[in-house]
Amino acid sequence: MLGTSTQTLLDKLNTVSEMGFLKRDIPDFVLDNLNHKFAIREYQTEAMARMKFYYEDYPDRNLPIHLLFHMATGSGKTLLMASNILYLYEKGYRNFVFFVNSTNIIKKTKANFLDKTSPKYLFANTIKFNDREIYIREVENFEGNGDNDIKILFTTIQGLHQNINTPKENCITYDSFENDKVVFLSDEAHHINTLTKRKKTLSKEEAEEVTSWENTVSKILNSHKQNVMIEYTATVELENEDIREKYKDKIIFQYSLREFRRDLFSKDVQILQSDLSIMDRALQAVILSQYRRKVAEKHRIALKPVVLLKSSKIAESQAFEQAFYTLIKSLSVQDVAKVKSHNKDGVLHDAFSFFSDNGVTNANLVKELKEDFSSEKCVIVNSTDDSEEKQVLLNTLEDASNEIRVVFTTNMLNEGWDVLNLFDIVRLYETRDAKNGKAGKTTISEAQLIGRGARYCPFQVNDEQDKFKRKYDDDVENELRILEELHYHSLNDSRYISEITGELIKQGIKPPDDKMKRLPLKVKQEVESSRFWKEGLIFLNEKVKNENKNVKELKDLLTTKLFKHGIRTGYVKETGVFDNKEKNQEMEVLKVIKINLGDIESHILRKALDRVDFYKFDNLQTYLPNLKSSKDFIVKNEYLAGIEVEVSGKESDLKNLSNRTKYDIGVSVLKEIAGMVQANTPEFVGSKQFTAYKISNRVESKVMEMVIDGEKGVAMSETRNPALYLDTKEEEWYVHEENYGTSEEKYFVRFIKNLIDELQHKYKDVYLLRNEGYCKIYRFSDGSAIEPDFLLFMKEKGGKKTLSYQLFVEPKGKHLIEKDQWKEDFLKEIEGEFRIDTLLEDGKYKLIGLPFYNEEVKKGEFEEVFREKVFS
Repeated sequence: MLGTSTQTLLDKLNTVSEMGFLKRDIPDFVLDNLNHKFAIREYQTEAMARMKFYYEDYPDRNLPIHLLFHMATGSGKTLLMASNILYLYEKGYRNFVFFVNSTNIIKKTKANFLDKTSPKYLFANTIKFNDREIYIREVENFEGNGDNDIKILFTTIQGLHQNINTPKENCITYDSFENDKVVFLSDEAHHINTLTKRKKTLSKEEAEEVTSWENTVSKILNSHKQNVMIEYTATVELENEDIREKYKDKIIFQYSLREFRRDLFSKDVQILQSDLSIMDRALQAVILSQYRRKVAEKHRIALKPVVLLKSSKIAESQAFEQAFYTLIKSLSVQDVAKVKSHNKDGVLHDAFSFFSDNGVTNANLVKELKEDFSSEKCVIVNSTDDSEEKQVLLNTLEDASNEIRVVFTTNMLNEGWDVLNLFDIVRLYETRDAKNGKAGKTTISEAQLIGRGARYCPFQVNDEQDKFKRKYDDDVENELRILEELHYHSLNDSRYISEITGELIKQGIKPPDDKMKRLPLKVKQEVESSRFWKEGLIFLNEKVKNENKNVKELKDLLTTKLFKHGIRTGYVKETGVFDNKEKNQEMEVLKVIKINLGDIESHILRKALDRVDFYKFDNLQTYLPNLKSSKDFIVKNEYLAGIEVEVSGKESDLKNLSNRTKYDIGVSVLKEIAGMVQANTPEFVGSKQFTAYKISNRVESKVMEMVIDGEKGVAMSETRNPALYLDTKEEEWYVHEENYGTSEEKYFVRFIKNLIDELQHKYKDVYLLRNEGYCKIYRFSDGSAIEPDFLLFMKEKGGKKTLSYQLFVEPKGKHLIEKDQWKEDFLKEIEGEFRIDTLLEDGKYKLIGLPFYNEEVKKGEFEEVFREKVFS
C-alpha cells in the first residue's frame, strides 16, 4: 500500500491520503485544548492527521522520530506546532525544546504559547487532560518543574549550541537529554542545515564542523531513542542534493505557496512601478493605504492598513525616516494634486475616483494623512537590539489599540514577522544584484518579504462569505478588491521587474502572466431586456443558528443507546525479567448487569456532572431547548434517567454497587455522552425555507481574475477541443456571452445544447446561468456552503397555474466525485425538503437538485434523472 522503497516518505503518505486510508478525525484532546477562535483549515487537518498516522500506524517509522512540515509562509505552522505539542503530551511527552535562528521569533512564539492576553495565543484558556488542568511553563532546564505540565525551553540554535558545549549553572546540558525523552520543535528549520550543505570533501575545517549547530542538534536528538524532532519551514532547499537526501524520509507534509494562493488564503500581489522619485513613491503608497482604510470604513470593516518602507542600509533608513516626517508635516493640497495628475488610470486613479465619489476632497485627504501618518504613528526597526517596546508594536500591528501605520526597516523583517494588515511595501533603493540571468540574494529576500505580506487579512461583509479567503477574484472591479491586494512599489526598471516577477512566480506567490487573465463576464443585452430578467426569481436558503428545535430528548443527539463501563477487578500479572515466567492470579469470570443512570442516586450523579464543564445548565439548554432545570436533566427519563449502561465486573462487586463505583460509572458515561452530543450537534444548519430574490438583483456583468488551468479560463468559443466548442453568444438560452468553465462544465453546456429543442418544446423562458459567485446554498444538516456551478430555469407552457422550475447542477471532475459526495447528497435532498416563502403562491415553484454531471462516469445516471424530472 505504501509503495516501493525508492519513494520518499512524502510520496508514500500522499498515496495513503489519496487512497482514503488516512483518518482525518483529530482527537478531542487536541481540538478542545486549542484556542477556538482559530478555525482549523482543511490542509491543517490533513497535516495533523499525517502526524497521528506516522506516530501510531506507519510501519517503517524511524526512531528517534525526525519529521519536517514543509509549509508556506503564513499557512499556520505555529498552530500546527501547538497541535503537535498537545498530541505528543497525550503520548507521554512533557519536555519540549523550541529553537530558532532569531531572538525576534522567540519573543513572538513565547507570546503565542504563554501569554493568554495575546490575540495570537494558540491554546484554550484552560488546558485539560482527563479532567486535570495542566499548565505550559517556560523553563531553563527540565529538572523539578512539575511532572504533569508542558515544559518548554525557548532558545536560539546558537544559544542551544553554546549552552550545551560550554555548560553553565541551571542551563541545559547533554546529560539533560539522556534520561528523559524530549520533543524538539525547530521553526524556520532551514537554518540548522549548515553541515549538510557543506561539501563532501572536508579540510581543516572538519573540527569546527563537528561542533556545528547541526551536529549539536543531531547529537542531542539521538541521545534518547524516543526523542522526537519536528521541523517547520517554508524554504527547505530541496534543489540541494544533500538536503534532498537528508529529508527524503522526513518530509511528512508539503503545502506550497502556490497551493496557498490557489486555495485563496493569500492576497493578490500587484507590482506598482513608476518613474517617480523615492519620496513620491512613498507618498503614493500612503495615499493608497488611506484609500484602503476609507473603503473599509464605508463597509464597516475594522481595518488599519500598514505601509512598509524598506531601505537597503540602516543609515539610509534613518535618513529617509526624517525626510518622510518632513514630507507629511508639510504636505499640501498641491502635493496630492500632483500625485493625482500622474495617475490617469490604474489603482491610484481608482483611489481618487473613490475619494471624489465619497466626498473626500484633496484638503480633507491632506488633513487625514497628516494625522494618520504623523511621526507618532511610525516605527523604525533596523536592529535586533531595538527596544522591547518596538518589538511589541511590531507584533501587535493588527490590534485596534495599535495606531502604527508605517514601518521603516532594512532586512530585519524578512523572516519570522507575523502581520496580516500589511498592504504596501515600498522599495526605497534602485540597486540590483542579479547574475547570469538569475535573481540575486537581495531579490530573493525581497520576494520572501512580499510572501510574508501576502497573507490574507480576514474580513467579511456578510455571513455568506468566508472570512479567511479572497472573495473577489470573480469580481475584480468591486471596490472591496483593494482589501485583497498587496502592492509592491518599485522603480520602473524592466530588468529588475522581470527578476522580481520571476522570483515571485518561482516561489508561487504570483502566477505566470500568461496563466493569469482578467476575463469579462457579460450578461447578454437580449437577456437583460427579457421577461425572465425583469420578472424572474432565484430561490436560495440561508445558513442559520442551530436551535435544536426538533430535539425532544437526550437520545435524539446520541448515536448509541447503550453505554458500557467496566469495574476495575484488581487483577495482577507478574512477569520475571530474566526467565520470562508469568505468575498470574486466578482471574474471576466477569459478569454483566444493566442499569439506568436513573438508578444512581441524584446526589452522586450531580457530583459526577460537576466534574465535566459541558453540563453547565446554560450550555445544556443550547442542545436541549426544552430542558427546564438541572433536576429534570437528572431525574427525567427523556434525559439522564433513561440512559442505559452495561456494567461489567466481578459478581461480588455487581451485587451491591458502591457509591464510588456509581460515581465512576456516572463520570465515564457522562464524558462519553458529552463528546457524542458535541460531535452530533452542528453549530449551524441550512434553512429548509428558500427565499425569492430577483434574478436581476443577484446577477450582474463583471470582470473576473482567473488562473488558466487546462480548459478553465478558456472561452468555449476559443477552445481547441472540438467536442467542447460552442459560440454561446449565439445561444439565446445561455445568460452570459461566454463560458470560461472547466472541461466538465463545458461538456454540460453542450449537453443542454443537444437537448434545447426538446426543452423549449415543453417549456418557455429556458435559461442556463453559470453561477460565478452569485449565490450559495447551505446543507440542511450542518450549514456547509455549496455554490452550484449552474442553475437551469424553465417555466411550463400553457395552463392557468404554470409551474416554474429551478434546477441546481454541479458538473464534477472524476477526481473530485468521491471527495465532494456530500454535495451531491445535499443536492438530491432539496426537492423533498424545500419550502417556499409563504408570500408566494404555493405550488407554483419547484426546486430540484440533480446528481453530479461527469461526461465519462456519470453522464448516463445524470441524463436518466434529468429526463425523469424534466420530461416525465
